[in-house]
Amino acid sequence: MAITTQKKSTRKQIFRIVLLVGTFISLWFVPWILVQAWLLPLPDTVQEQVDQSLRYGFDGIIVYVDESGKLPAFYCAGYHNRKDKIPANPKALFKIASISKLYDAAAITKLVHNNRLSLDKTLTDYFPELIGRIENAERITLRQMVQHRSGIPNFTNTPNFWNNPTEWNEAALELILDLPANFDPNEDYEYSNTNYLLISMLIEKVTGQPHFQFIKEVILNPLGLKNTYGSLKDVNIDDLMSGYYIGIEEDVKTTDYGNMIASAEDVGIFLRALNDGSLLNDNEMEIYRSIYEFNHGGLIPGYQSMAEYHKDIDAVVVQFMNTTDFEGYQWNLLQITHTRVVKILRKAKGL
Repeated sequence: MAITTQKKSTRKQIFRIVLLVGTFISLWFVPWILVQAWLLPLPDTVQEQVDQSLRYGFDGIIVYVDESGKLPAFYCAGYHNRKDKIPANPKALFKIASISKLYDAAAITKLVHNNRLSLDKTLTDYFPELIGRIENAERITLRQMVQHRSGIPNFTNTPNFWNNPTEWNEAALELILDLPANFDPNEDYEYSNTNYLLISMLIEKVTGQPHFQFIKEVILNPLGLKNTYGSLKDVNIDDLMSGYYIGIEEDVKTTDYGNMIASAEDVGIFLRALNDGSLLNDNEMEIYRSIYEFNHGGLIPGYQSMAEYHKDIDAVVVQFMNTTDFEGYQWNLLQITHTRVVKILRKAKGL
């Protein structure tokens, strides 16, 4: 009995050593700045966390918090414009990148609910001209495109796209035409901006109006959102927060990737409406819930963002950070700091 106990004890010690060695090796390959961001003591306030985040190389930060029963709170640190030393402005406009997919999915939901689109119709039902140009087009459904399960290659992954972005949807689509599929429809998941490029083109085809105009009509106007725009061309450039890419000195905000632009407050109002059912009726919510998610992040050169609703504290948190990098560490830091902001809110509620 004593020998058996001793063997068990020895095995536990070996396991602990292996675990510690494994942890050490893992940490060795993780940039220490990420480890530091996780391990620093949690500040007492959101503003302290926002200020603390500047140490990780961000030029400017905006955080919007909407907690149920409280007035929305705005936090910022750093620069709106680094060159001119203009302080960050919590009401500034920002390139929201893929957060816009939430708006597109809501727009598709409304069209499906009104029987103007079918989630189970195929890409070639809507675009017969793509037969033979996009592999499996006759089998890819609208539902699969919304859910990134189409297998269509991502046009933003094509060589040199971010240095020379296309100006028109048709030009962007040309980048992936005649390429092989990444997988058969519904056999895998892979994030592809081409799915939502085609969705925006489909919205225009079905409604007979520009994609953003329809978004404005069915989402923005009903919510009273005045600080959301469809293009860089539609904004006062001075109202747009500058964007920076580590290793490049100049401001990249004038580069047009064709993305939506909005204030953190507008994104927050939209996100709460999407989650609480005030944007979509019960039937629409059932459709939406079956096809897409309710939170999203966004990342393009110079701009990264996170918009999340946290049900346990009934709070919306929108975070904008205007510095990105090639390695993706800044994105990791955005996720970490966003998590810490939410922890502060939970702690304040005694959770």
